[in-house]
Amino acid sequence: MLRNVILPSLRTNFQVMCVRYKKKKVPKIDKKLQAAAESLAARGFLRPNKPWDPPANIENTILKICADNGLKPEGEFEGLDTKFVVLNACFKETGHSVPNSLLHTIETVDDLKEFYRTPVDVVTPFDALKKMELPKNLYVQEDYVRFHPDKDTMFNGLSAFPKSSTIVTGLKYRKKYEGYAAKRSWP
Repeated sequence: MLRNVILPSLRTNFQVMCVRYKKKKVPKIDKKLQAAAESLAARGFLRPNKPWDPPANIENTILKICADNGLKPEGEFEGLDTKFVVLNACFKETGHSVPNSLLHTIETVDDLKEFYRTPVDVVTPFDALKKMELPKNLYVQEDYVRFHPDKDTMFNGLSAFPKSSTIVTGLKYRKKYEGYAAKRSWP
């Protein structure tokens, strides 16, 4: 009799507890590399940057702007106000601004000179590949041809892969290429 009384009470006292596992720690990365990775992840290769080819006298221009604002050639920015004034003057003089993702990397006048000495190329890697002189055995086909057995008459609609479907998943290419669901003889 006692056994019947204890068992139902044990069954009602069960409690479900969630267990959280500790996240793996990611090793620390250089600030510049981390900012570049985050920027690429957010925007991809087609960032809205303007191309920049630095003029020959850019270092003299930067040093003159820094001297006008009381900075030494090897000095650091004393505060955010000074940094803003100098960067704004550099933008007005050159027409090339420091993107938000790189503002934290510029801490000294040397960093500023290095930024303005660096050319900015806005060509995507695929566009650069088109203009490259490639080896004779390598060819990049920009606008590829998709096989559709109902529309292609070269081989009378016979495919090398008769039971493989062609599925177009991208929104951009759904309008350009028509998908095809292959007929299967066996489910």
